[in-house]
Amino acid sequence: MSIKNIEQAIAPYQKQLLQHTLYTQIKTPEDLRIFMQHHVFAVWDFMSLLKALQNTLTNTQTPWFPVGNPEVRYLINEIVLAEETDINQKGKRQSHYEMYLDAMEKSGADTTIIHRFINAIESGKDIYLLIQESDIPISIKIFLEFTFNIIDTKKPHQIAAAFTFGREDLIPSMFQSIIKEVQKNFPKDDLSLFKYYFDRHIELDEDEHGPMALKMIEELCGDESQKWEEVKKVSIASLQKRIELWDEIEKEILL
Repeated sequence: MSIKNIEQAIAPYQKQLLQHTLYTQIKTPEDLRIFMQHHVFAVWDFMSLLKALQNTLTNTQTPWFPVGNPEVRYLINEIVLAEETDINQKGKRQSHYEMYLDAMEKSGADTTIIHRFINAIESGKDIYLLIQESDIPISIKIFLEFTFNIIDTKKPHQIAAAFTFGREDLIPSMFQSIIKEVQKNFPKDDLSLFKYYFDRHIELDEDEHGPMALKMIEELCGDESQKWEEVKKVSIASLQKRIELWDEIEKEILL
């Protein structure tokens, strides 16, 4: 099996995601704010997938010694560098998650729930218990539980599958036109930081992170057919979870 086989297997789910009716429902700044208040959790747990890969594929402990394939170490560290310490719109270092929070605040979206969630994590609360007890929507709970179940497999190729095929690579281009349209109809609402976030993702994903992530999958799976099958399974499941999240956000907007 190869990357081409995986791409063929997930194509119907990618098409379903790209043609989701959610995009046609985001017409006002309030619609966009509802989307952001849900999507921020996907932005955050994307970083958890990334750090899980770094912890597994590189050595982040002391005393240090080299771990695994140097090519894979390079790939994951390059992606971490950009995702965790990129340049924001003001030319300062910031993670993409922090950029997203700033974009939410500037657009008037409510960040209370995500801040409360992260504060509980920082206090040391078990992630699964927190997800169960949190006041976040059930759709987000299901989405997060799936992510952390994948992380807990401690299988790099499965985590890399969720990271590479199930996440942000399809999303940014869809929102360029949506943000532009909303901003045109509601010029008083400042969506500039939100637009910058997605513009930056497109730039990085197309030029750097996309090819790097695919190469990482190839390096991790090699000639092992079982690993390729697991990558396919996780990739499909990840896209299904994203579609389900989109379904619930659309329902919230239409309420």
